[in-house]
Amino acid sequence: MTLGPVMIDLAGTEITPAERDMLLHPNTGGVILFTRNFESIEQIESLTAEIHQLREPHLLIAVDHEGGRVQRFREGFTRLPAMAALGHIYHQDKQKARILAEKTGWLMAAECLSVGIDFSFAPVLDLGHGVSGVIGDRAFDSSVDIISTLAHEFMLGMKRAGMAATGKHFPGHGSVKEDSHVAHPVDHRSLADIMMEDAVPFERMIGYGLAAIMPAHVIYPQVDDKAAGYSQRWVQQILRQQLGFEGVVFSDDLSMEAAAPAGSYVDRAKQALNAGCDMVLVCNHTQEAKEVLEGIGDYNNMASAIRLVRMHGHVKFKRHELQNTQEWQHTVELIKPLADSPERELGV
Repeated sequence: MTLGPVMIDLAGTEITPAERDMLLHPNTGGVILFTRNFESIEQIESLTAEIHQLREPHLLIAVDHEGGRVQRFREGFTRLPAMAALGHIYHQDKQKARILAEKTGWLMAAECLSVGIDFSFAPVLDLGHGVSGVIGDRAFDSSVDIISTLAHEFMLGMKRAGMAATGKHFPGHGSVKEDSHVAHPVDHRSLADIMMEDAVPFERMIGYGLAAIMPAHVIYPQVDDKAAGYSQRWVQQILRQQLGFEGVVFSDDLSMEAAAPAGSYVDRAKQALNAGCDMVLVCNHTQEAKEVLEGIGDYNNMASAIRLVRMHGHVKFKRHELQNTQEWQHTVELIKPLADSPERELGV
């Protein structure tokens, strides 16, 4: 059985019989975990092991574990800094910031992998203009050079730990004020302006070997009347052909408000897949996820299936082994001071 094109979520800390049936559906390819799915290290290890044992190749298990406001698991995990903290350090000491970015990427990936998570949707490549509240300090900086440099180091750290990186939100969410979770962002700039600024970190990271990309639920009307994740022009013509990207394209969550203009959940999934996405995310709406699994029919895209398998994590240390390594102990002491006081988690 190959990996299907749909990533779903779970309601709680254990798999229900109904959820098990959904996970075994041939159109399912992955699971995204949220804070509600985490109770303890032991529980999350048991949950991920159970998910992985269901299928071969095993279902992908993903999480949004960027650091700062977006870190799903807290108890038993190192508090990671917002990426803007690394950008701030870069302005004072470039070499120190590069080292810290690599080590932060390694630490995030190593801790997630050690409990059975295949990958985190990170890093954010959006520009931190201060325009978008939902991006905010999730962005490394406002400079494309600094973002590209630090994101590259972060990705290298992830890779060293055994995890593939996902850059988001192509071609850039940082230049619009509206939050695509609750509104319909529109960026009226020309294609040339976008490609000369916001898209630059994506282009450079593709050159560095970025494994996956998530398009933004943003409409760029001077390029296409569809949001980037629904747009063949953005995904196939610009991302695949012009920029030469050969990795995985994940849709952003189809339950977000900015995804709604595409119609029903089945319509949204079909449009995203037709645009060139390899996998679509349906979160927090179980019934609609079931409808998508059935509604897209006998989906078979071998190119996508081959790309998706490359997102499997390569576990080098189980949790207790990781914590006994000198590198983990040293890196935790190095990274801890960078994290601010605890903040409310951003529900993205």
